[in-house]
Amino acid sequence: MTAALLAWYDRHARIMPWRTGPADRAAGLRPDPYRVWLSEVMLQQTTVAAVRKYHERFTALWPTVADLAAAPDADVMAEWAGLGYYARARNLLKCARAVVAEHGGRFPDTHDALIALPGIGPYTAAAVAAIAFDRPETVVDGNVERVMSRLFDVKTPLPAAKPELTAHAARLTSHARPDDHAQAVMDLGATICTPKSPACGICPLRAPCLARQRGTEAQRPVKAAKKPKPERRGFAYVGRRADGAWLMETRPEKGLLGGMLGFPGSDWNEAPRPAPPAPAAWREVGEARHVFTHFALTLTVMVAELPPSNPERGHFVSASAFRPGALPTAMRKVHDAAAPHLAVEGSGATG
Repeated sequence: MTAALLAWYDRHARIMPWRTGPADRAAGLRPDPYRVWLSEVMLQQTTVAAVRKYHERFTALWPTVADLAAAPDADVMAEWAGLGYYARARNLLKCARAVVAEHGGRFPDTHDALIALPGIGPYTAAAVAAIAFDRPETVVDGNVERVMSRLFDVKTPLPAAKPELTAHAARLTSHARPDDHAQAVMDLGATICTPKSPACGICPLRAPCLARQRGTEAQRPVKAAKKPKPERRGFAYVGRRADGAWLMETRPEKGLLGGMLGFPGSDWNEAPRPAPPAPAAWREVGEARHVFTHFALTLTVMVAELPPSNPERGHFVSASAFRPGALPTAMRKVHDAAAPHLAVEGSGATG
C-alpha cells in the first residue's frame, strides 16, 4: 500500500507554502521546520484555504522563529485575528521564545524534544518530526482518521475510535519516506477520500480498501451524534469620542479571546447583567451572534457617544490606529452592528 500511496503523492501532492516540491526533495532540500510548525499550529481547527494567506503574511512579517519570538504580543495577536482559537496564538509566542531561549533558535528534531515545548501536543510534535525532520512518526489528523476508517472499515464511532485508527495508521507508517508518507495520507483524505462522495475510482488504495469492498464508504467514519450547543448571552459596549476614538479593552489572558483587543462587555451566561464601562446614554442597536466550539453566543450591542474623560474600564484607540480587521471575529460582528450608529463627523472614518 505504501508504494502505491507514495507514487500517487509524487504525482499529485498539493503545493503548500511550507512544503518542499519534488525538485527540492530530489536535491536533498528539507522544509523549514519553522514554517512546518507554524502551518501545523494554524491548521488546527482551520482549513488549508483559510490558513494559506495567514501563513504567507506571518512569514513575510516574521521570516524566522527568532523574528517571531521578538515580535510584540499585540502585533501577533492582531495578525492572528480571524483564525480563531486564540490560545494558539499565545502558545505560538511562548513556543517561539522557548525555541530561541532553550535551543538557540533551532527547532529540536525529535518527538520527545518537540513535545516538551510550550503549546506543542502529540499531534503537532509528530507532524513536525515527520514532515520537517523525516522521523517515522504517526501523524493522525481528521483526514487520516477518515482514510483509516474506510481502509479498515472501522465501525466504532468517533471519537471513541481514535486509538483504533491511530493503531492502523501506525502500522502503515513508512520508514523509507516518513515525511512524504505523512503528507500523502493527509492529501489523500483532503482530495480523494473526502467526507462526502469520495473519489474511490481514482484512489491509489482502492484495491485493499475494505469499506469500498463492502460498500460502506459513505457510512465511514461513524460519528457520535452531536449534542446541541448551549446558548449564552452578553452585552457588548461600543463607544466613541467626538474625535473618533473607540473605547476598547484587552481581554484577560485566560479564557476565550484571551489577550485579544475587543469591546468592553458583560459576562457571557444565560442571564447576563448589564455592565457599561463608562457613564453615558447607552442605547441598544442590535445583536451580534457568533458560534464558538462549545457554545453559541448572542451579544446585545450597545452604543454611545462618550465624553473625553477616562472611562471606568478600557482605553481609547484613535480612529487612525483602529483596525476592525485586527479584531477577533466575534468582535468584528459587534463592530459591524455598531459602526453605522456611531459615525463621527470630521473623524474621516467609522473604522
